[in-house]
Amino acid sequence: MIEPSSRVAVLDEELCKPKKCGLECIVYCPVNKTGGECIVQRPEDGKAVISEDLCTGCGICVKKCPFDAIVIVNLPKELGEHKIHQYGINSFRLYHLPTPKKGSVVGLLGRNGMGKSTIINILSGNLKPNFGEYGKKVEWEDVFEKFHGTELKTHFETISSANTKVSIKPQLVYKIPKFFKGTTKEMLRKFDELDMSDQIVEQLNLTSSLNKNINELSGGELQRLAVAITTVKDADYYFFDEPSSYNDIYQRLAVAKVIQNLARRGKTVTIIEHDLTLLDYLADYIHILYGEPGAYGIVSSLQTTKIGINNFLEGYIPSENVRFREKMFRFDSFNPTEDILLNTKVTQYSTLVKKFNSFNVKISAGGIRKGEVIGITGANALGKTTFMKIIAGIEKTTEGTVETHSKISYKPQYISQDYDGDVKSLLYYVYQNAIEGSLVEEQIIIPMGIKKLYDKNVKNLSGGELQKIAITSTLIQNAEIYALDEPSAFLDIEERIALAKFIQRFVRAQNKSAIIIDHDMQLIDIVADSLIIFEGSPSIEGYASAPMSKINGMNQFLKNISITFRRDESTGRPRVNKDLSRLDKMQKESGEYYYLS
Repeated sequence: MIEPSSRVAVLDEELCKPKKCGLECIVYCPVNKTGGECIVQRPEDGKAVISEDLCTGCGICVKKCPFDAIVIVNLPKELGEHKIHQYGINSFRLYHLPTPKKGSVVGLLGRNGMGKSTIINILSGNLKPNFGEYGKKVEWEDVFEKFHGTELKTHFETISSANTKVSIKPQLVYKIPKFFKGTTKEMLRKFDELDMSDQIVEQLNLTSSLNKNINELSGGELQRLAVAITTVKDADYYFFDEPSSYNDIYQRLAVAKVIQNLARRGKTVTIIEHDLTLLDYLADYIHILYGEPGAYGIVSSLQTTKIGINNFLEGYIPSENVRFREKMFRFDSFNPTEDILLNTKVTQYSTLVKKFNSFNVKISAGGIRKGEVIGITGANALGKTTFMKIIAGIEKTTEGTVETHSKISYKPQYISQDYDGDVKSLLYYVYQNAIEGSLVEEQIIIPMGIKKLYDKNVKNLSGGELQKIAITSTLIQNAEIYALDEPSAFLDIEERIALAKFIQRFVRAQNKSAIIIDHDMQLIDIVADSLIIFEGSPSIEGYASAPMSKINGMNQFLKNISITFRRDESTGRPRVNKDLSRLDKMQKESGEYYYLS
């Protein structure tokens, strides 16, 4: 039995560069100065190894490391008794586990790097928990003994049985074409164990994708295909890792209904999701994950969806008396618009038409005002990105003109990772000036959390890190209008809320303007002053409204998708009313789809 440790010492091996530093962590460590060996170099590559038993938790090495490669955290000693898994010395570790519930959808809510994917691997039986003994081979009998007297013992006994089947939707759906060659129909036929593929294809709007080769599918089609494949397997346990990515709000709701039907059939369903609106709509229960990204994750007790999401936004779990974040997230009923210079349009455009071989889009005349953030929403393949490219001067119109003398900085939907160099040199290249110590670093880079990524190679960045670098690269350019296409992709919930609030502050403070395309209605609700709504027939024809007030735009959009929002009385966040609930019926009858006090 390992003695529980109150110290967590984690090293980011990619950031640790002993050949480029003065070994400050070793030199300044107080234990080392007295003759101890708290921090030493690994023989094979010289990277640091930290003894958690000898470490006093002083944090000097954390402050002295020039590359921010070290995290030292002091935890309650008793928490060590609940360690579920650790990957190795000075690496990530997980405490506690969620409890799956038959006939329910259980959501895992937390930041990236907290161990959500590790949890899925453990609960699905693909990874046996080592309880911190990472050098020991773990047998199922060890797991049963550890969880003796708990519901998890029953769960692992069931999972370890050869008769129990598990179905998992992976997070990285873009890798599917590497593992399967053929059409969508062929892939569905191969994995359909319930003879349900025809029904699921219709529910997920995959009919037009059936005869496409897998490598021809869009991100949204791949995502919905992955959900379909997971669903048509005859399993007892279903796990969905971020099923909303790449999909529009219509497609997300369709995915949610397919997943909910699994729970109604008595299956055990666990979901990881960063779209707070979808999670609120879909999940019956929530486990909060908190800790230090990449260092450790702690799983809270089971909570109802409303209480769990509100506790997450509060940063405090009353039932466990744990505060895991100092800052509370609050939502304003309406974004202030008094700072928008109503008669100062930085860009104006007539009715615009763009014709392609098999698709046309028509955009009603409008303009962008100084100090305004315009949110753009609607189904995929209706021309939203085309419109943004027209405004940015990348795409030419077939009919109509755009009048602007403003410089526009544009972040595309799909981000290239071809740049061969570190983040710092990329930002220097984009900004064409010194970054460190500048107002740009103070006003944009530090608030966006980018400085700690300076020394990472762009090719090695995660999806979320790459997204933040792309947004930062857009905002540091000297422009009057910032155009951001799907900035929420790959970001976790905290990052999305922080980003939305930051963009609002930045646009106001700098007296700039922004247009933002996104499918996360929580982000659009926070960031937008006005809305442009796209309607039509995907991939055939699209129609865009003129910019309208947020309340009118949201009311029109929510009516189109037949859902209603209300305000949560504690946090002010928009919540989705359950379909056909009393509030849902009342708001629909009154025509007030967007917030009813």
